[in-house]
Amino acid sequence: MSDLTDLDELLSKRGRSAQFGAYVTALAFDASGLPGFALGDGTLRLGPDHQSIAAHDGAALSLSAHPQGGFVTGGDDGRLVWTRPDGGTQELHKFGSKWVEQLAAFAGKSPLLAAAVGKMLYLMSPGGEVLKEIAHPSTVTGIAFDAKGKRVAASHYNGASLWFTASGSLVAPKLEWKGSHTGVAIHPAGEALVTAMQENALHGWTLPGGKHMRMSGYPSKPESLGFTKSGKWLATAGAESIVLWPFFGGGPMGKPPMELGMGDGVIKRVACHPQREVVAAGFNTGMVLVADVGRERVLAVCGPGRGSVSALGWSQNGAQLAFGTEEGFAAIVDFNG
Repeated sequence: MSDLTDLDELLSKRGRSAQFGAYVTALAFDASGLPGFALGDGTLRLGPDHQSIAAHDGAALSLSAHPQGGFVTGGDDGRLVWTRPDGGTQELHKFGSKWVEQLAAFAGKSPLLAAAVGKMLYLMSPGGEVLKEIAHPSTVTGIAFDAKGKRVAASHYNGASLWFTASGSLVAPKLEWKGSHTGVAIHPAGEALVTAMQENALHGWTLPGGKHMRMSGYPSKPESLGFTKSGKWLATAGAESIVLWPFFGGGPMGKPPMELGMGDGVIKRVACHPQREVVAAGFNTGMVLVADVGRERVLAVCGPGRGSVSALGWSQNGAQLAFGTEEGFAAIVDFNG
């Protein structure tokens, strides 16, 4: 059942929006609920008033919530920068002229940062101390920590690598599959690792056994993927609806995916709710939807016409959803409002 009659009603009633005038490259909420938007002009827009922080000389390419509050961003100026909640900035590391295109953070008992620069993956303390440098066979295209921060995964050409954060040992020595892998996700219970691929497909491996899983049939490249809170479903972009692969009952192999939230266009970004079996989706038309997987209900958040959705994410308590577009439109919708 869908409620798509007034596509902008939720945005109008419970949202606040802004026009930044620059490509929204990434967004996140920190642990306190503070929102941050990274932009192609090198600025970070911070908080409900979108305070403009000059973080990078060039584009801000990547962003993650910092474990100690605020945000860490990577830029095409080779800098890794921590922007604190009060707007103050600190350069954590300088990687020369190399782009910092991928970031991830783990905010548990032993907090960590991970930054990808070319073929290298750097594990770092929250203060920017490099703890480990891990070389890969080709450029790292995606990073993900597992739920406990004990392992970090990296996607790259011809497969993925999965490392223990406390040692140099590979968990699975041969997570290999020919082709260009462009992003990575780890099952919440650590039972599988899945990558997005250039040729309109996903590839996965069971853990620790390394059995292959192939999920194909997409009309376009699935640029975004993530597991729901329970780990029962893998939500992906790349089609006119949210494609949800079942990771239960022997799936996903041999089982068809469920599809929710048909829209006019192709989904570019998905974001799974941190507490419920709910998935948000952003389209290349600018439309944003939220789907309740269990009830198979779809709710419109924002109608089309504001540029392709380039960033999408929930606050850590699941009360707010933020999104941004290639045309610089950004919004935060309060679902408790």
